[in-house]
Amino acid sequence: MKKLLNTLFINQPDVYLSLDGDNIVLLKEQEKLGRLPLHNLESIVSFGYTGASPALMGYCAERNISIVFMTINGRFLARVIGASRGNVVLRKKQYAISEDEALSARVARNFILGKVYNHKWMLERMTRDYPLRIDVAQFKETSLHLSGLMLGIRECEELERLRGLEGQAAVSYNKFLDSMILQQKEDFFFHTRSRRPPLDNVNAMLSLAYTLLANDMASALEGVGLDAYVGFMHRDRPGRASLALDVMEELRGIYADRFVLSLINKKVLNSGDFIRKENGAVLLTEEGRKKFLTAWQSRKQDKITHPYLGENISWGLVPHVQALLLARYLRGDLDEYPPFLWK
Repeated sequence: MKKLLNTLFINQPDVYLSLDGDNIVLLKEQEKLGRLPLHNLESIVSFGYTGASPALMGYCAERNISIVFMTINGRFLARVIGASRGNVVLRKKQYAISEDEALSARVARNFILGKVYNHKWMLERMTRDYPLRIDVAQFKETSLHLSGLMLGIRECEELERLRGLEGQAAVSYNKFLDSMILQQKEDFFFHTRSRRPPLDNVNAMLSLAYTLLANDMASALEGVGLDAYVGFMHRDRPGRASLALDVMEELRGIYADRFVLSLINKKVLNSGDFIRKENGAVLLTEEGRKKFLTAWQSRKQDKITHPYLGENISWGLVPHVQALLLARYLRGDLDEYPPFLWK
């Protein structure tokens, strides 16, 4: 159980939520696990749905406290809320900004700023941790180049220019992704990004990691009452969770890429965990996919200090905290959306 930004996150599986006076009580097999006053809460997010008492749902509905149910893996199930109030205003603000490209750029540039900042520090970490295994001078030169691009991103007012700066940064960073693969070099390499279909082992893993991250981000956005399908940088397209793709940009490198690199460098997966189809597509085997998903869920339990809140949280809660911060910014509670800046 973790309280962040007036939101209560319940990570324990098989927990029943009940009401006692003005308090929420967590029960597991009739044993009381925790108790917390409700009067300062805006939302309750429960992972691993067992149930909630009608009394608790009624109490929360009357006081505009939403209850969000997720699977234990983080997939959004449902959001229970009373009569429509704040969420209507929140979504109308989201839609209004999305329709205005200049306003969209001012929000989206912080997603991209976070992405480039985090890529820069991934390169810096490599020069610190593996100076004898990489070309430190080249890594440092690219890190400096990314710093220069961040200055332009910080002041960018146009979506097209923002996309151009993001593209330059991505090309510069991607040149070094192969150098960050330190083990199993014969079977794992990165030359260029291939998506549909992935054409090598690394791209197969990146595609799955990005899909899982996008799903987690979409669930987090739905949980705070935002529309995951209406974005700012990624424009509307039927069936595409554009806002989820926007917000996950800052997490691609430090969340997904680093996870894939760790599976390779720690030899969790090997060449036997992949198959190549007749059309050249490379896919994980069933056993390889199980290893990948098990490691992904384990990774989400690892702890990190959130750079903006200063709170110790699990990696799995990072998308939910960023969604909360975005909602607060759109409501006018924050002057600017704070991206997740890792170092």
